[in-house]
Formats: sequence, C-alpha cells, structure tokens
Amino acid sequence: MGDDWLSRRARAAEQAVPGGFDLSECVREPIHLLGGVQSYGTLLAVDAATGLVDTAAANTGPLLGVPAEDLVGGPVTRVVGPDDWLEALEATSGADAPSAALPVTAGTGSSRGTFDLSVHRRGELLVLEFEPRDERQAFLFSGFYQGVRRALARLRSASTVTDGCRTAVKEIRSLTGFDRVVAYRFDGPDGPGEVVAEEVTEAWEPWLGLWFPATDIPPQARRLYQDNWIRVITDVDDPTVRLHPQVRQSTGRPLDLSGAALRTVSEFHLEYLRNIRVRSSMSVSVMREGRLWGLIACHGADPKVLAPEVRSACELFGAAFSLQLAAIEERERADGFARSGARAGAVAELLDADVEASLLRHEEAFRGLTNADGVALARSGRLVTAGLPLPDRLASELGRRAALMTPGTVWATDRLPELLADTDTDTDTDTDTDTDTDTGADADREVERGPIAEPDGVAGLLMVSLGRSGEFLAWTRAERPMPREWAADPASPVRVGPRGERLTPRGSGAVFRSVMRGRSLPWTAQDQSAALEMWRLLTGLVLRHANELGRLNDELRMINVDLDSFAHAAAHDLKEPLRGISNAATFTLEDAADGLDATSVRRLETMQRLAGRMDELLNSLLHYARLGRGGVQRADVPLDDVVDAALEVAGPRLADEHVTVLRPATLGRVRADPDRLYEILVNLLVNAAKYAADRPDRTVEIAVATVPTQDGPGREQAVLVRDNGIGIPPGRQSEVFDLFRRLHGPAEYGGGTGVGLAVVKRIVERHGGRIWLESEPGQGASFYFTLGDPGPAASGSA
Repeated sequence: MGDDWLSRRARAAEQAVPGGFDLSECVREPIHLLGGVQSYGTLLAVDAATGLVDTAAANTGPLLGVPAEDLVGGPVTRVVGPDDWLEALEATSGADAPSAALPVTAGTGSSRGTFDLSVHRRGELLVLEFEPRDERQAFLFSGFYQGVRRALARLRSASTVTDGCRTAVKEIRSLTGFDRVVAYRFDGPDGPGEVVAEEVTEAWEPWLGLWFPATDIPPQARRLYQDNWIRVITDVDDPTVRLHPQVRQSTGRPLDLSGAALRTVSEFHLEYLRNIRVRSSMSVSVMREGRLWGLIACHGADPKVLAPEVRSACELFGAAFSLQLAAIEERERADGFARSGARAGAVAELLDADVEASLLRHEEAFRGLTNADGVALARSGRLVTAGLPLPDRLASELGRRAALMTPGTVWATDRLPELLADTDTDTDTDTDTDTDTDTGADADREVERGPIAEPDGVAGLLMVSLGRSGEFLAWTRAERPMPREWAADPASPVRVGPRGERLTPRGSGAVFRSVMRGRSLPWTAQDQSAALEMWRLLTGLVLRHANELGRLNDELRMINVDLDSFAHAAAHDLKEPLRGISNAATFTLEDAADGLDATSVRRLETMQRLAGRMDELLNSLLHYARLGRGGVQRADVPLDDVVDAALEVAGPRLADEHVTVLRPATLGRVRADPDRLYEILVNLLVNAAKYAADRPDRTVEIAVATVPTQDGPGREQAVLVRDNGIGIPPGRQSEVFDLFRRLHGPAEYGGGTGVGLAVVKRIVERHGGRIWLESEPGQGASFYFTLGDPGPAASGSA
C-alpha cells in the first residue's frame, strides 16, 4: 500500500532532502514485526498447548534469572509458578478472549520478584509481558479507583463533542502527569488530523487548532491504533531489547507483537518524537462505529513508566470516551430528527401526484430544508434538478451508487471532488456504500496549488437512496474555501532536523497557513435527519399515489373489458334485426315495386342502402372489438414475406390507381404477430391507393427506418410506409387514428367506415409499439410504426 498512499508532493519533498529519504519505507514498515521490546520489561511467547517457551526477550537473564537462550524450548514454569500459568491460560481462554493482567511473583534466585504480568493470545501462542512492580506505589493506587470514577462521571456530563474532548484531555493528564495531552481528530480514515482540545504545561507551545499531515500517522500505525486501545513509549532513547530467536522457525518471520504493550517503537516514530522534544508518550485510541475517530495523545519531557493500573484506567477512559462520543452523536441525531421532522413534513405537503413538477415549483423550500445550493431527484428514468447544476457524470455516478445502497440509506460528503478524482490523481478516496458519511482525504490536497473544483461547482452532496434501480433524492452544496493552519507544511513532510534526523514535523513557532479547496460546508446530523425524514414522507406519498394509480388501473381494466364485451355483443346482436330490416326492404321492392309510387320506392332504397352501411359499421366494430379481446402471438418472421402477402390483397387496388410500389432488396426480420402485421400493411397500402394524388409518378414506399426513441437519447427501428398522395393537414393528423373518423365524405376517395387506421393503431399498441405520421398537404404521408420490445430486428434504411 505504501507508495499508493503517499501523495505526489510527499514524494517530491522526500527527494529534496540532502542524502535522499524514502518516506514510503515509513509507510511500508511492518511495525508489528520489529523483533524487540522496550527494556523496562521483558517478554515470553509460550505455546499454549505445551507450555514450552517459543520466543524470549534477550533481557530475561537480569529480570527473571534465566537467559533467553536457556528459556527457549523449555517449560515456562521455570520462571512462572504452575498456578500462575494455569490462571493465565484460563483468563485468556475462548475465541475472542481479551488480554488479562495479573500480579505474580516470578523469576528465579536473586532475580525472583513481584511483576505485573500482562497476557494475551497471538494464534497458538500465549504472550506474557513482565513489568517489575514497585511495591512502594501500592498505597498510591489504593485511592486510584475513586479518581477514575470521578473522571468518568465528569466525562458523562459532557453534552457536546468539544466538551467531551476537553474533559478527556484534562482527566487523562490528571491521571498520568504528562506535560501535554491533546485530543486529535482525524479528517477521515486516511486524512490529516486536527488538535481539537489540549491540556499543556505553560512551558510548552500550544497546539490547539493546528493540523498535522496525514503522513504523520501512516496506515499500518492507524490499523494498530484501531486494534489496540493504548500505546505507551517509556523513553524514546530506550535501547531496544531484541528477541531470541529473531525469526521464528515455524513461520520464518519475527514474533507478531501487534498486541504487546512492550512492543518496541519504529525508528521513524522515535525520530519524530525527538524532533518535537518529547521523551515519553502515550496514545489512547478513540473509536467511532468500529473506526479510528482520533487519538488522545500524551507527551512528556522526561522518561515515564506507567503502571498497568494507570494504563488500564486510561484504556477504560478511552473506551468510555468513545461511547460518550457515540451517545452525543446519537443524541444530536435524535434532536436533529425531531427538529427536522416538522420542516420536512411541511415541505412534503407541497408535493402532489406529479412529484418532479412540484419539486421544481417549490425548489427553494426543498433546498432550504438542508441549507443546500441545489436539489436533484432521479425517479422513473427521469432526472430533475434545481439550483446548482448537477453534471451528467455526477448524476450517473450517483445513480450507480444509489443502486448499491439500501433504500433509505443516507450518504453525505463535503469533499465530492476527491471522490470523483481521476485514478492518476493523488487523492485517497473512501467509497464505501451504505455509510452515513464519506470522509476520505489526503493532506496534500489541502494546500492551495490551484482549484480542485470550480467555485460554483458541486463540492458537497447529501443523498438518500430511493430504490435499487438507482433512484435518489440529493441536495448539493457549492465549494466554500476555508483557511487552515498547519503545524507542518503538508507539501514538505520531510526535512533535515536539528539533530540530523529526517522527520521534522515543525519548527518552533512556525504555522503554515493554507486555503482548503474542493470542500463544502459539512452536513450536520440535522441535515441528514431531514433527508431521511424526506425519504420516508416521499416514499409514503409515492406509495399512496401508486396504490391509487393501481386502483384506477384496475377499474380502467375492468371498464375496458366491459367495453370490449359490450362492443362485441352489440355488434353481434344488432346484426340480426338489421338483416331483417334490409331483407324486408328488399322483398318489398321485389314484390310490390310496381304498385308503389316513386317516393316510396326511393325511401325503401334509402332504407336498404343505410342498412348496408350500418352492416359495414357493425362488421368494423366487431373486428375492432375482437382485436381488444385477442392476444398477440409473436414470431420471428421475414418482413418481406408479410409485405408480399399484403400486396396480394392491396396490389390490384394499387395497380388500378397506377401506384408503383418501392421497396429495398430485403427488409430483414421482425418479431411480431404475422396475421396482425399483415392487417397493418394491408390497411396502409390500401390507404395509399385510395388517397393517391393527381400526378403521373404515384408511388408508395415500404422500408425500415432508424428513428430516435420516444424517451431518451437512444435509437430504434421502425417500419415505414410512405406515399406521395394528397397528404393530411397538420391540424387533423391525430384524427385519422380515431374510430369511425374520416376526413372526407362517405363516398369520397373510395368511401369507407373510418375504422382502418384505428385498427392499425390498436394492433401496434397491442404489440407495445407506437405509430405516428409525418405529412404535408399535397406532399404525401409517411406512416411509421414500431412493434415494441424487442422491436424490428430489420436491416435497411429509409
């Protein structure tokens, strides 16, 4: 991970150091495998199953009376009593057993004495850490419990994060006596850190409000801080005690000291501490939702040995502080939810069935809900935005992220440009989904070397997922440049120090000022609560509308079924009496025409003609009703075959009107009901013959055209029937698809019932397609129709 985690400026800075310096070595250093311990105590690693010593610190001779070389391979009971060994095994038994601390008498001969024994498991090994116990401190620790209890009580009274940090540093300094204690908050898992609270002796320079580059605490150190609540360095000049053997035979690696309190310290870190004139230190981890939120860092001007009771108290205090932070945050979230609920409800009242349109009408209220500069809603394949523009790339990324999130999950970031940075930039990004906030950062980006985002661009985003299909509701904020003071120039993390060391975090009194770019104002817990409440209200509104729409669709479906049944029954049942009327008129004319006057004959003939007209209309209605009742049987058919069949019927009519048929060599294939497609083409081709213009070059063309989709930027294929006939006025083009609607008199242009194009439209819609026309009077008409998904799989062009 090392080189990838370092920024470009960090690598450039290390190259400028005289003699060269590879900062990535610091980042890659396996600090849990350094093969040594601090000299004030000693260590044994024992096989838990056999009780045989696997590894020993080189100073077991003076502290326990047996040299390391003699202990390794032998029983641990040479220096630890059998009862103490059994107690250590029992105290750490179980899959997730914590470490344990026991007062024991250990060692042999003149080295036998009282020790504080810390025990933890590392795989198959039990790691024993011995620290000589000063019995003179027994009285001192007898009243220690009350002090810790009072400190925890004061911590519980903190009502804000800042108050909690101030209480924490004050109580930790009181418990330990360090010269400086600071609360240090990380700006994201991999980001720089800010000193947010401090207790310091007057002789030392204050650090409150200063920022430290991310490179000060590399990733592997952060992981160990996350795994271990406390880390103590007794003396930065302590001679490290090596382990025997240096490399374990079973693993080929040094003993893993990740959980050891006595673990030696990286030389890089020791240089760092020396250069800020710190002789001893302690760090207590502060956790939030399983992640490292920050540290309580303690510094001393002199060496300091902390008894296990003090370390345990500080560890307990760190855990309590972490819980208190979580409680404060949860309380702020609950308060924010209560305050924002009423506001979100008022905004939701502005929504109607057309959510997108009502959002645009009331966009100021929506933006004001979270003090945002813009708002966006992606729903049902549509994206509507108001206020600050939402770039297409960002909208696409948000849709992708929303699709991966559980509906109702709130995601927020105040550093959006870092998340969208190209892979060749130096920004480290945290892109976990289903998290409340996203706070990846790189200190190197903090220094103003040119804008990261345009001043009016999107820098902050608060989004709630509406569904797994990528729907979301989002609020956006513009970039707000903010000043920041650094304890070290983040562009120059490596310099030659006054003692020749190469890690020098700052010079005395030096403060580096920069402008932070690419950030927005952070989103508060109240903002996130408002977004969550808006999601709940919006979901309820949409569900109500969906239920109402479903109910109306069901009613409409029943009405359509009833109408189809009625039309079928009416057309069928009316034909019988109509036939009787027609027959009666015919028989009367045949049998008694000679005895009737001219007026009566004319009336009977009119009755006969109207009965025939009515019979045609009923036949058309019956056919139209059948289309509504029957299903569509799709098949993969050659379009040329269907055209050939249609021309067998329409061809003679076209020939009579001297209309020439134009078609490409091949029309390809389509997925359609061949009988219904045949009916479409017959109607359109007959229409081309009926409405041919008075011109010598009468034509009708059949082709396949590539056209824009109805919604969106895509393309699809449509079947085209184009003639050069009389054309249709623009204002009346929609009427031609209405049932029983003709634009001319009953006897004009070959007559008809006005059902043909209505039938065509219904067949196309039953396929899931659409039909439209383009026409100008005297210029002919072009009818386009698609056949729904999968649509025409034809080749060719218009």
